[in-house]
Amino acid sequence: MSTVLVTGATGFVGGRLSRRLLGEGVGIRCLVRDPSSPRARELARAGAELRRGDVLDAGSLRGAGEGIDVAYYLVHSMGRGGDGHFAARERRAATSFAEMAAREGVGRVIYLGGLGERPHSAHLRSRHETAQMLAEHGPPLTYFRAGMVVGPESESYRTLRYLVQRLPAMIAPAWLKNATQPIGIDDALAYLAEARTVTASAGREVQIGGPDVLAYGEMLDRMAAVLGLPQRPRIPVPFITPWLSSLWIGLVTPVDAGVARPLVEGLAIPTVVNDPSGMSLFDIRPVGFDEALRRAVAEDPELARRG
Repeated sequence: MSTVLVTGATGFVGGRLSRRLLGEGVGIRCLVRDPSSPRARELARAGAELRRGDVLDAGSLRGAGEGIDVAYYLVHSMGRGGDGHFAARERRAATSFAEMAAREGVGRVIYLGGLGERPHSAHLRSRHETAQMLAEHGPPLTYFRAGMVVGPESESYRTLRYLVQRLPAMIAPAWLKNATQPIGIDDALAYLAEARTVTASAGREVQIGGPDVLAYGEMLDRMAAVLGLPQRPRIPVPFITPWLSSLWIGLVTPVDAGVARPLVEGLAIPTVVNDPSGMSLFDIRPVGFDEALRRAVAEDPELARRG
């Protein structure tokens, strides 16, 4: 039985990917900072091997790649710990991981980054620089790039839901009109899982997205429809900056402003699939945005608690 290494296994995407691969009979080694955490213990009960390690501590990575065919790198800060040095830490972490993978004979690394040309923000640039470090220092890289991933625990989905639920009306900055191409979490996971056997995806970028290209303002309306709420009127405020928008989101939702900022910055430019050739390597037909939203709402633990 082949074994894959998953970093970020206690996160939203990494946790779901680990459980999916375990269900397919794939051996999983999860690199975790705290094996005693509830999410790590849950993975261990499901059959994953836990390996203590921190991508910021190169010494702790020794042995993590031994016997590994494919390694998933699903680590990024998403605005947390914003002390101005996160980009350097992310580059260092990716470099340490890539060097370990090359040294210990890992065949390939798979990474999930973000869509969007002209990465004007520090967070968006950092995501792309992470891919560059992985490709430069490690084994062949499959570099997936996605826009909003729609799932019950994704920060993008939660921000969308909170805005619709909490506000009778919303300010409407110009970036609400930018085009984006969301993808459901199940489909994103399908690409990630299949990539380990799609050898043609090695050493290349693969842009992924669902079938719908729409503006964030339209996504707000569709979220309202799925939740059974009336559409929220929007008050045009064309000159509000992404930074001010993130502060506003931090005030009116439980989403931390440091997390909201990279989310908003990702919407301040079009985030659509410009090169679908990578998607054509996979036999996957992503569901539309409305269906992805319905699935996320049905699984949303916060909505379930409210009953």
